[in-house]
Amino acid sequence: MGTYLSTPKTDKLSEDSENERVRFGLSSMQGWRVTMEDAHAALPDLDHTTSFFGVYDGHGGKVVAKFCAKYLHQQVLKQEAYSTGDIETSVRKAFIRMDEMMRGQRGWRELSILGDKINRFTGAIEGLIWTPRGGEASSKIDDWAFEEGPHSDFTGPTSGCTACVAIMRNNQLVVANAGDSRCVISRKGEAYNLSRDHKPALEVERERILKAGGFIHAGRVNGSLNLTRAIGDMEFKQNKFLSAEKQIVTANPEVNVVELCEDDEFLVLACDGIWDCMTSQQLVDFIHEQLKSESKLSRICERVFDKCLAPSTSTGEGCDNMTMILVQFKKPIQSPVSAEEVDDKLKTAG
Repeated sequence: MGTYLSTPKTDKLSEDSENERVRFGLSSMQGWRVTMEDAHAALPDLDHTTSFFGVYDGHGGKVVAKFCAKYLHQQVLKQEAYSTGDIETSVRKAFIRMDEMMRGQRGWRELSILGDKINRFTGAIEGLIWTPRGGEASSKIDDWAFEEGPHSDFTGPTSGCTACVAIMRNNQLVVANAGDSRCVISRKGEAYNLSRDHKPALEVERERILKAGGFIHAGRVNGSLNLTRAIGDMEFKQNKFLSAEKQIVTANPEVNVVELCEDDEFLVLACDGIWDCMTSQQLVDFIHEQLKSESKLSRICERVFDKCLAPSTSTGEGCDNMTMILVQFKKPIQSPVSAEEVDDKLKTAG
């Protein structure tokens, strides 16, 4: 359930932008929560042919979400596979790299810079939310050299975050997800999930957890975490005999690659504060209705929040932080892939 305010914070931080390929609007709202632990990244020009959008939902603190919003897209660019056009491999390695970068003296220092207070006993760090703006992706990428210092043995933060990102290049859309944030595409008015919520009830997740020495109690991993994949949460990643992909909780994302066609209308990335209140189809229907009279996409995001916000904290639904990115494909995409093939791929993704 979490801790709630006596009255919700309904101020919204919103942004709209566009390029020749897409137009997007985004918004975030703290709501009933005591702190805002969501972060996001929206870079329509990750490079001259590629757009990047990501939402990061923090738990146990906001700093890991902030770290990912600042560095994950940079790591996608840095991977050798990216230069050869292999976005799927690049984004998968970038997710795993986040955990590696948050360890040791350098990780401690970077997390401290992003935060404004630190508990030196638990590694839990709190701070203000940070989101990158367009153009920052091209800044010089650090080599993340090893640093000696009093926190060289820092194993990483105990807090964590979900990560759901969409990378678009020409007709290719790559969606990578770890956790229970979600990416949905609207195709001829139909909602198709391009990511899967990683919950303990999923058999493939349960198998990995048990094999790694974990357990599930009351629907939570080791009785505490209600999702099975996340960046951070280092207490669940301490088995030195297992790879990062096989830990109790893993940052390894599920990656879905689809070919876009002219029937694809828009894409939504949102944290579970939205999905707790609306199904994927309900949200797509609501957006279509709003698009009839509203052209500013961030305003549609704001109206989704107002619709989802609970009148009280009695049920817990509609009480979470809310973050949403709405990406509209600007013009029909000429694709050699048939509509039937795309439809089959989307259904498989759902």
